[in-house]
Amino acid sequence: MTRAADVPRAADATRTAEQARAAEAARAVDQALALVAGQSSREPRFVAQSQPQVGASVQSPRQSAGHSSGQSSEHAPGPSAGSSGGSPHQSSDHSSGHSAAPSPGHSPDQKPGSSPGNGSGHGSGRSSGRAPARDRRRQVTDWREARAVAARAGRGAAPRTQRLPLDRTLGHVLAEPLAALTDLPSFDTSAMDGWVVAGPGPWALGKGEGGSGELGILAGHSTPVPLPDGDGVRIATGARIPANATAVIRSEHAHVDEAKGLLYAQRQVVPGQDIRPRGQECRSGDQLLPAGTLVTPAVLGLSAAAGYDELVTVPRPRVDVLVLGDELLTAGLPHDGLIRDALGPMIGPWLRALGAEVSAPRRLGDDAEALQHALTTSDADLVITTGGTAAGPVDHVHPVLAKIGAGLLVDGVAVRPGHPMLLARLSSGGPYLVGLPGNPLAAVSGLLTLAEPLLRGLGGRAPEEPYRVVVRDEVHGHPHDTRLVPVVHRVRSTESAGAGAGVGHVVPLHYNGPAMLRGIAAADGLAVVPPGGVRSGTEVEILDLPWASATPWTEGCFT
Repeated sequence: MTRAADVPRAADATRTAEQARAAEAARAVDQALALVAGQSSREPRFVAQSQPQVGASVQSPRQSAGHSSGQSSEHAPGPSAGSSGGSPHQSSDHSSGHSAAPSPGHSPDQKPGSSPGNGSGHGSGRSSGRAPARDRRRQVTDWREARAVAARAGRGAAPRTQRLPLDRTLGHVLAEPLAALTDLPSFDTSAMDGWVVAGPGPWALGKGEGGSGELGILAGHSTPVPLPDGDGVRIATGARIPANATAVIRSEHAHVDEAKGLLYAQRQVVPGQDIRPRGQECRSGDQLLPAGTLVTPAVLGLSAAAGYDELVTVPRPRVDVLVLGDELLTAGLPHDGLIRDALGPMIGPWLRALGAEVSAPRRLGDDAEALQHALTTSDADLVITTGGTAAGPVDHVHPVLAKIGAGLLVDGVAVRPGHPMLLARLSSGGPYLVGLPGNPLAAVSGLLTLAEPLLRGLGGRAPEEPYRVVVRDEVHGHPHDTRLVPVVHRVRSTESAGAGAGVGHVVPLHYNGPAMLRGIAAADGLAVVPPGGVRSGTEVEILDLPWASATPWTEGCFT
């Protein structure tokens, strides 16, 4: 005879079994959809609104993007039949229908090495096949808001300045406006080698008294004597113009009659021609450049011309790089489940291109105590970690941040790839931390989303002005999140624009999965693709790579 107390237990057991069967069915649907995605990835189409899986509860858009409570960030409801054929994680990694599909049952943002073909680097997850992920709620931030938070954090840091000799300021940022210390030029000068004349011609030839002798008036000499009306004298480029002078005649535009001692102009002489008047470029006290200007070679030249021996600049932000993951190799070929570290060699030079002083990368492995010690003893302005930002059994970034009392400013971003990225302040007045996902392209996404605007603020540089360019091809989008897709600039000629003219556009690159670097290595920017994707001919915002201006706009093998 069944006791009444046993009835609830039996009902609970029945519900548990049903939930287990529903979860298994959901996993089967996920895997089937992923396989379909791999077979149809070359068919361009837009991602439709996602629908709940079989047996899954209806979730909000934030939750369905893979951040719901009690659910690993590597699983999310699949899209409808009108989508690109995979979970939102999977569909977010197809650009122009050519990106390789991820392995069934794995998100494109998952740890490389957990399935074949995941590329180099290290993942943000690592929960697959090892232990259940920790249950941790994450308030995902909109991509644009995440960049704005990072920019505000950088600008809110206590201002610092330093005075450096001119020859040590290249690559720094001006901490105050550059004002002219003198008129430029500081006296009337000749713009050409030739003859300086007074009054109408022809002109009697003179020797240019006042330190010039038979060579005429030379640069670097004291003020010459006034020039009598009707006289002309030789003058060198940069030499002071004598009082009463009318114009300078270029050597090639004049003829000398040696027998008569007269100078004739072969062209009309206009008063003031080829004379640079005092203060033509600026007057003393004029602002030449605003604070926040990057000191380039041209800025160095202008500063010197304006009278500067030193410049007041903003110190470069100091960055520590911590590479996490026991599975990483620093040399040789991958073997025995170990993979090459792609981020250690990449992050430092990338940050230097953003104007930072970067220490050599420190490899900590999956060691929570080592990570805690590194974070609590860093004297840098910013700490960058690679990997360990999800909720897997050896993802220690969140637990360590909680243990040391760090404040999370951004904990997950609605962007693909790279959604597990984070931004934290380690302590009041202490370093910031940007946690990058371990997958290489996901880490690049984190650099451009959080590290770049933060470093601009810390380094005193103005925010980068966004711009938009037409995209040539259709680009798939994630149902809810922003996508960052590697692109290359192209110029196509137009008959109406005339010879040599053209119209610019960008072309999405292949190999744009979260674990891939082949696409970004050939790119000069990332296209910001809104949820749902964009059609060919649509304008998209472009994030330039730091070295984009040095990249030739030529056709490559990745388009």
